[in-house]
Amino acid sequence: MLKLAVVLLMAVAANAKTYEKCELARELVSRGLTSRSQAGEWICLVQHESSFRTGALGGPNGDGSYDHGLFQINDYYWCDNGGPYNDCGVSCSNLRDNSIADDVRCAKMIYNRHGFNAWYGWINHCQGHNNAHLVNSCW
Repeated sequence: MLKLAVVLLMAVAANAKTYEKCELARELVSRGLTSRSQAGEWICLVQHESSFRTGALGGPNGDGSYDHGLFQINDYYWCDNGGPYNDCGVSCSNLRDNSIADDVRCAKMIYNRHGFNAWYGWINHCQGHNNAHLVNSCW
């Protein structure tokens, strides 16, 4: 079983992408996740959560859950990985591929419920900072 899991993770990683900062900022704005004025917050978050890698897999966390994709979306609450919830209605493996449409939709849902405080990467590295400078050269 472990061998199958490793093969599946490698297959997902082969379909993953590492974004450039400005490329991602423009895509997040064009997909409606954020405005230009708030894009720096999202870029800071993604930088510290996944290093701009769509295939990032974090964990295990203290409760045994894992975090998936660009936004490190937790599989206990938000995606389907055998956990009790799937609030975003998406398979966790889809959050680790190179298509970020479902990631953006889920991140928007999380943000609408909890704000940036749902992400420790933002709390620990971005909160209280002027992050606009991260994207000033992107437009």
